[in-house]
Amino acid sequence: MSISEFDYVVVGGGSAGCCVAGRLSEDLATSVCLLEAGGSDDSVFVRAPLGFAATAPFNINSWGFNTVPQAGFNGRKGFQPRGKVMGGSSSVNAMVYTRGNPNDYNTWARLGNAGWSYQDVLPYFKKSENNECFGANDYRGVGGPLNVSFLRSPSPLNNAFIKACNEQGIPTNPDYNGAQQYGVSPGQVTQKGGERWNAARAYIDPHRHQSNLKIVSHAHASQIVFEGKRAVGVKYSIDGVEHEVKAKKEVILSGGAFGSPQLLMLSGVGPALHLQDMGIPLVHELPGVGQNLQDHVTTVLIYKTQKINEAMGYSLRGTWNFIKAIFEWRSQRTGWITSNVSETQGFVSTQGNQDHPDIQLALCTGIVDDHARKLHWGHGYTLHVTLMRPKSRGTLTLASRNPMDKPLIDPAFFKHPDDINTLIAGTQLGLDIMNSEALKPYRGNMLYPIERNQVEHIKSFLRDHSDTEYHPVGTCKMGPSSDPLAVVDAQLQVHGLQNLRVIDASVMPNLVTGNTNAPTIMIAEKGVDFVRAAA
Repeated sequence: MSISEFDYVVVGGGSAGCCVAGRLSEDLATSVCLLEAGGSDDSVFVRAPLGFAATAPFNINSWGFNTVPQAGFNGRKGFQPRGKVMGGSSSVNAMVYTRGNPNDYNTWARLGNAGWSYQDVLPYFKKSENNECFGANDYRGVGGPLNVSFLRSPSPLNNAFIKACNEQGIPTNPDYNGAQQYGVSPGQVTQKGGERWNAARAYIDPHRHQSNLKIVSHAHASQIVFEGKRAVGVKYSIDGVEHEVKAKKEVILSGGAFGSPQLLMLSGVGPALHLQDMGIPLVHELPGVGQNLQDHVTTVLIYKTQKINEAMGYSLRGTWNFIKAIFEWRSQRTGWITSNVSETQGFVSTQGNQDHPDIQLALCTGIVDDHARKLHWGHGYTLHVTLMRPKSRGTLTLASRNPMDKPLIDPAFFKHPDDINTLIAGTQLGLDIMNSEALKPYRGNMLYPIERNQVEHIKSFLRDHSDTEYHPVGTCKMGPSSDPLAVVDAQLQVHGLQNLRVIDASVMPNLVTGNTNAPTIMIAEKGVDFVRAAA
């Protein structure tokens, strides 16, 4: 077994891990080792924005997770794609840049997490971004590593959808990451010059040449090494060969909502009875590890259309358009290949609460059925209707003590009855929008027809067609030691252990109102300051 030593060992080269490793390596006197289980992010399927639509359904650059059977889905297993590649899920996601709602972070602070109110986190959002959409203002930042732009070649469908929302009383909002979230807006994306701008390009590429940053790809972490209650290193394997890397200062877990709790439990940190069942010696009991799993659940309203130049799909003419689009992207970095599919974002409320919307609407300029794994001849467009703050809580547990075995993921979708009832109301609102006059020139038949006022029919549809919006969080919950499910404190240190932090989406005590990539990077930016302060 080979052993090396660094100041910091960061486990996971995803959105958070790239930020943490890149920022720490800015100090040339600090040595950093970044372990990533996947490979390089330089594939055209990563760099070309639309590439994710071709790779995600086939688990390329992905861990390929599924949930356990979900009672709320009539026993179906849900799909849980997570990035297994440099940049993590920022290399395979739809690139939507959404920060969430100020009330989300104020709630975190009220739960006992000092320093995590909206006013506390806003500077880190601004620090992380280079905003091409609006420039610098009270809410937005320029000069940061993460490029944020509008789409270069949005479909005309978006204008029709925005007008349809307006017809239903939903206002156009210039910036859902600004003064107000409520309303409908053109999507903001993590792209630059018509290419995906993932966390690896933002935070790692500027430092790859430095001798104080070592990146180890295809490294599957298997165990945190402890001396008593102090983390001193990480064991990992590459092609079955075991290695160990030592951390002189800290081990930082950035494996995400699934990877970080899994590694903690494999290392003897977690619920004592579960670890005993797995035959794993207990290092430190923390009942909350793997608990508090939350995920956005979404449904799809799919419409066919004859407007094949405005919507993606499968047809002879559409194939020719796609071939032309490839050459356009190669020469100009414009056209369909720059699409993130989820092109327009809306934040609305089923309760009339414009201050804290509970539904996100995303217009997708193609047929997205079962994560694009079910293909249909012809062209169409899809509305994602997503529940923002589910009351259901699930779990992440080990299937075995073998680090190569996938964990058991149970988001408990629709376990709390309020969740499906709220999504029913959101679906009815979505149907009203999709049937508005502005979309009439585009609208064909629904792929799965739904009667707007048939509540039981809608409920049945939701159980058959809903699934994740790819935003699992919460499994290493941030909270005070008095919280029985808290795993890390407000400085992201693991309770009861030394030199060990978790810095990723798993620390979120509650889901945010929107996509989770930007908040995850904010957490990492803030976490870096904690690490530096402790050095």
